[in-house]
Amino acid sequence: MNPHTGTKPGTRPKDEAPTLDRTTFGHRLRAARKRFGWTLAQLAERSGVSITTISRAERGQLALGYENFTALGRALEMDMNAMFAGAGVKPAQLDGPVVTRAGKGVVYRGLSIAYEFLGTTAAGKQMSPIVGTVHARRIHGPEDFVRHAGEEFAYVLSGEIEVHFENGEVVQLARGDSLYFDSRLGHAYVSLSRQLAKIVGMTTAESGHMRSAREAPAPGPVGKVPPKPKPSAATKKATRGRGA
Repeated sequence: MNPHTGTKPGTRPKDEAPTLDRTTFGHRLRAARKRFGWTLAQLAERSGVSITTISRAERGQLALGYENFTALGRALEMDMNAMFAGAGVKPAQLDGPVVTRAGKGVVYRGLSIAYEFLGTTAAGKQMSPIVGTVHARRIHGPEDFVRHAGEEFAYVLSGEIEVHFENGEVVQLARGDSLYFDSRLGHAYVSLSRQLAKIVGMTTAESGHMRSAREAPAPGPVGKVPPKPKPSAATKKATRGRGA
Protein backbone atom coordinates (compact mmCIF):
# COMPACT_ATOMS: atom_id res chain seq x y z
CA MET A 1 0.00 0.00 0.00
CA ASN A 2 1.33 3.45 -0.94
CA PRO A 3 1.14 5.61 2.24
CA HIS A 4 0.86 8.80 0.19
CA THR A 5 -1.89 7.77 -2.24
CA GLY A 6 -3.60 4.95 -0.36
CA THR A 7 -3.39 2.71 -3.44
CA LYS A 8 -1.82 -0.66 -4.01
CA PRO A 9 1.25 -0.91 -6.26
CA GLY A 10 0.31 -0.88 -9.93
CA THR A 11 -3.11 0.68 -9.35
CA ARG A 12 -4.33 4.12 -10.40
CA PRO A 13 -5.77 6.65 -7.92
CA LYS A 14 -9.56 6.98 -8.31
CA ASP A 15 -9.40 10.63 -9.38
CA GLU A 16 -6.79 10.06 -12.10
CA ALA A 17 -7.95 9.93 -15.74
CA PRO A 18 -7.54 6.56 -17.48
CA THR A 19 -4.64 6.76 -19.91
CA LEU A 20 -4.31 4.81 -23.13
CA ASP A 21 -0.57 4.25 -23.37
CA ARG A 22 1.24 3.64 -26.65
CA THR A 23 1.69 -0.07 -25.98
CA THR A 24 -2.02 -0.69 -25.35
CA PHE A 25 -2.99 1.34 -28.40
CA GLY A 26 -0.43 -0.58 -30.47
CA HIS A 27 -1.93 -3.91 -29.39
CA ARG A 28 -5.42 -2.74 -30.38
CA LEU A 29 -4.15 -1.52 -33.72
CA ARG A 30 -2.35 -4.80 -34.49
CA ALA A 31 -5.36 -6.88 -33.41
CA ALA A 32 -7.65 -4.85 -35.70
CA ARG A 33 -5.27 -5.34 -38.65
CA LYS A 34 -4.97 -9.08 -37.99
CA ARG A 35 -8.76 -9.44 -37.97
CA PHE A 36 -8.73 -8.39 -41.62
CA GLY A 37 -5.78 -10.67 -42.36
CA TRP A 38 -3.83 -7.70 -43.75
CA THR A 39 -0.09 -7.20 -43.88
CA LEU A 40 1.46 -3.90 -42.88
CA ALA A 41 1.83 -3.07 -46.57
CA GLN A 42 -1.86 -3.72 -47.25
CA LEU A 43 -2.97 -1.49 -44.37
CA ALA A 44 -0.52 1.19 -45.50
CA GLU A 45 -2.00 1.11 -49.00
CA ARG A 46 -5.58 1.35 -47.72
CA SER A 47 -4.93 4.07 -45.13
CA GLY A 48 -2.24 6.21 -46.73
CA VAL A 49 -0.12 5.85 -43.56
CA SER A 50 3.43 4.63 -44.12
CA ILE A 51 4.48 1.07 -43.26
CA THR A 52 7.16 2.37 -40.90
CA THR A 53 4.68 4.54 -39.00
CA ILE A 54 2.17 1.70 -38.61
CA SER A 55 4.87 -0.76 -37.54
CA ARG A 56 6.30 1.58 -34.92
CA ALA A 57 2.81 2.44 -33.63
CA GLU A 58 1.93 -1.24 -33.28
CA ARG A 59 5.12 -1.80 -31.25
CA GLY A 60 4.31 1.14 -28.98
CA GLN A 61 7.33 3.10 -30.19
CA LEU A 62 5.45 6.02 -31.74
CA ALA A 63 2.58 8.30 -30.76
CA LEU A 64 0.27 8.92 -33.69
CA GLY A 65 -1.12 12.29 -34.65
CA TYR A 66 -4.85 12.82 -35.21
CA GLU A 67 -4.58 12.53 -38.98
CA ASN A 68 -2.91 9.12 -38.84
CA PHE A 69 -5.12 7.45 -36.28
CA THR A 70 -8.31 8.66 -37.99
CA ALA A 71 -6.97 7.37 -41.34
CA LEU A 72 -6.19 3.99 -39.78
CA GLY A 73 -9.58 3.89 -38.07
CA ARG A 74 -11.35 4.46 -41.40
CA ALA A 75 -9.28 1.82 -43.20
CA LEU A 76 -9.91 -0.74 -40.46
CA GLU A 77 -13.61 0.18 -40.23
CA MET A 78 -12.90 0.69 -36.56
CA ASP A 79 -14.98 3.13 -34.55
CA MET A 80 -12.83 5.81 -32.93
CA ASN A 81 -14.54 5.01 -29.63
CA ALA A 82 -13.41 1.39 -29.84
CA MET A 83 -9.84 2.59 -30.34
CA PHE A 84 -9.93 4.89 -27.33
CA ALA A 85 -12.41 3.27 -24.93
CA GLY A 86 -11.09 2.30 -21.52
CA ALA A 87 -9.75 -1.18 -20.90
CA GLY A 88 -12.55 -3.74 -20.82
CA VAL A 89 -15.15 -1.20 -21.99
CA LYS A 90 -17.07 -2.10 -25.15
CA PRO A 91 -18.75 0.89 -26.85
CA ALA A 92 -22.50 0.59 -27.42
CA GLN A 93 -24.91 2.33 -29.77
CA LEU A 94 -26.07 5.77 -28.66
CA ASP A 95 -29.49 4.95 -27.24
CA GLY A 96 -29.43 7.36 -24.29
CA PRO A 97 -27.42 10.16 -22.66
CA VAL A 98 -23.72 9.43 -22.24
CA VAL A 99 -22.02 11.09 -19.28
CA THR A 100 -18.25 11.51 -18.93
CA ARG A 101 -17.38 12.65 -15.41
CA ALA A 102 -14.73 15.32 -14.87
CA GLY A 103 -11.28 13.95 -15.58
CA LYS A 104 -12.62 10.53 -16.59
CA GLY A 105 -12.10 10.72 -20.35
CA VAL A 106 -9.48 8.46 -21.93
CA VAL A 107 -6.16 10.26 -22.38
CA TYR A 108 -3.82 9.65 -25.31
CA ARG A 109 -0.71 11.77 -25.81
CA GLY A 110 -0.37 12.55 -29.51
CA LEU A 111 2.45 14.32 -31.31
CA SER A 112 1.39 17.88 -30.45
CA ILE A 113 -1.71 17.49 -28.27
CA ALA A 114 -2.59 15.27 -25.31
CA TYR A 115 -6.16 14.24 -26.09
CA GLU A 116 -8.73 13.41 -23.42
CA PHE A 117 -11.43 11.63 -25.43
CA LEU A 118 -14.97 12.11 -24.14
CA GLY A 119 -18.09 9.99 -24.64
CA THR A 120 -16.02 6.99 -25.70
CA THR A 121 -18.74 4.50 -24.73
CA ALA A 122 -21.04 5.77 -27.53
CA ALA A 123 -20.35 3.90 -30.77
CA GLY A 124 -20.93 5.51 -34.14
CA LYS A 125 -21.46 9.05 -32.89
CA GLN A 126 -21.19 11.86 -35.45
CA MET A 127 -18.86 14.06 -33.38
CA SER A 128 -15.58 13.34 -31.60
CA PRO A 129 -15.30 15.63 -28.56
CA ILE A 130 -12.01 16.05 -26.72
CA VAL A 131 -10.32 18.14 -24.07
CA GLY A 132 -6.84 18.84 -25.41
CA THR A 133 -3.65 20.03 -23.76
CA VAL A 134 -1.50 21.62 -26.48
CA HIS A 135 2.13 20.74 -25.75
CA ALA A 136 3.68 21.74 -29.11
CA ARG A 137 5.67 24.97 -28.85
CA ARG A 138 6.58 25.55 -32.50
CA ILE A 139 6.10 24.27 -36.03
CA HIS A 140 9.01 22.12 -37.13
CA GLY A 141 7.97 21.59 -40.74
CA PRO A 142 5.22 20.57 -43.18
CA GLU A 143 4.88 17.21 -41.41
CA ASP A 144 3.34 18.99 -38.39
CA PHE A 145 0.22 19.98 -40.33
CA VAL A 146 -2.78 17.71 -39.85
CA ARG A 147 -5.60 17.33 -42.36
CA HIS A 148 -8.66 15.11 -42.24
CA ALA A 149 -12.19 14.96 -43.64
CA GLY A 150 -14.90 16.98 -41.91
CA GLU A 151 -14.98 20.14 -39.83
CA GLU A 152 -13.28 21.16 -36.60
CA PHE A 153 -14.11 23.40 -33.65
CA ALA A 154 -11.80 24.57 -30.87
CA TYR A 155 -12.58 26.65 -27.76
CA VAL A 156 -9.75 27.84 -25.51
CA LEU A 157 -10.31 26.97 -21.85
CA SER A 158 -7.03 28.38 -20.56
CA GLY A 159 -3.79 29.80 -21.88
CA GLU A 160 -3.16 31.06 -25.38
CA ILE A 161 -2.62 29.25 -28.68
CA GLU A 162 -1.84 29.83 -32.31
CA VAL A 163 -3.46 27.76 -35.04
CA HIS A 164 -1.29 27.65 -38.15
CA PHE A 165 -2.76 26.74 -41.53
CA GLU A 166 -0.82 25.37 -44.48
CA ASN A 167 -1.95 28.31 -46.65
CA GLY A 168 0.12 30.61 -44.41
CA GLU A 169 -2.73 31.96 -42.30
CA VAL A 170 -2.17 32.10 -38.52
CA VAL A 171 -4.96 32.63 -35.98
CA GLN A 172 -4.13 33.59 -32.38
CA LEU A 173 -6.64 32.63 -29.70
CA ALA A 174 -6.83 33.44 -25.98
CA ARG A 175 -9.07 32.14 -23.21
CA GLY A 176 -12.71 32.21 -24.30
CA ASP A 177 -11.91 32.53 -28.02
CA SER A 178 -13.05 29.86 -30.45
CA LEU A 179 -12.38 28.77 -34.02
CA TYR A 180 -14.36 26.74 -36.57
CA PHE A 181 -12.86 25.56 -39.87
CA ASP A 182 -12.78 22.99 -42.64
CA SER A 183 -10.32 20.42 -41.32
CA ARG A 184 -9.29 19.29 -44.81
CA LEU A 185 -7.01 22.34 -44.75
CA GLY A 186 -3.72 21.44 -43.06
CA HIS A 187 -3.56 22.87 -39.54
CA ALA A 188 -1.33 22.77 -36.46
CA TYR A 189 -1.79 23.94 -32.87
CA VAL A 190 0.93 25.65 -30.80
CA SER A 191 0.86 26.79 -27.16
CA LEU A 192 2.00 30.40 -26.65
CA SER A 193 1.29 30.85 -22.95
CA ARG A 194 3.76 29.98 -20.22
CA GLN A 195 1.52 27.15 -19.06
CA LEU A 196 0.33 24.72 -21.70
CA ALA A 197 -3.01 25.80 -23.15
CA LYS A 198 -6.13 23.68 -22.77
CA ILE A 199 -8.89 23.54 -25.35
CA VAL A 200 -12.22 21.86 -25.91
CA GLY A 201 -12.23 20.46 -29.42
CA MET A 202 -14.78 18.82 -31.67
CA THR A 203 -14.36 17.12 -35.02
CA THR A 204 -17.07 15.83 -37.33
CA ALA A 205 -17.09 13.38 -40.18
CA GLU A 206 -17.41 14.68 -43.73
CA SER A 207 -21.04 15.71 -44.30
CA GLY A 208 -23.09 14.79 -47.36
CA HIS A 209 -23.02 18.43 -48.48
CA MET A 210 -19.22 18.59 -48.21
CA ARG A 211 -18.87 15.31 -50.10
CA SER A 212 -21.21 16.51 -52.86
CA ALA A 213 -19.29 19.77 -53.20
CA ARG A 214 -15.98 17.90 -53.36
CA GLU A 215 -17.19 15.42 -55.95
CA ALA A 216 -19.14 17.90 -58.13
CA PRO A 217 -17.55 18.73 -61.52
CA ALA A 218 -15.90 22.11 -61.74
CA PRO A 219 -18.26 24.77 -63.18
CA GLY A 220 -17.45 26.31 -66.56
CA PRO A 221 -16.94 30.05 -67.18
CA VAL A 222 -19.96 32.12 -66.12
CA GLY A 223 -22.21 33.32 -68.97
CA LYS A 224 -20.76 31.05 -71.62
CA VAL A 225 -22.82 28.38 -73.34
CA PRO A 226 -21.00 25.10 -73.89
CA PRO A 227 -20.19 24.62 -77.60
CA LYS A 228 -22.30 22.14 -79.51
CA PRO A 229 -20.47 18.96 -80.51
CA LYS A 230 -19.30 18.95 -84.11
CA PRO A 231 -21.22 16.53 -86.34
CA SER A 232 -19.31 13.52 -87.58
CA ALA A 233 -18.63 12.89 -91.29
CA ALA A 234 -21.31 10.16 -91.30
CA THR A 235 -23.87 12.57 -89.86
CA LYS A 236 -23.06 15.22 -92.49
CA LYS A 237 -23.47 12.65 -95.29
CA ALA A 238 -26.83 11.50 -93.92
CA THR A 239 -28.04 15.10 -93.69
CA ARG A 240 -27.07 15.84 -97.30
CA GLY A 241 -28.90 12.69 -98.38
CA ARG A 242 -32.13 13.80 -96.67
CA GLY A 243 -31.92 17.26 -98.26
CA ALA A 244 -31.39 15.96 -101.87
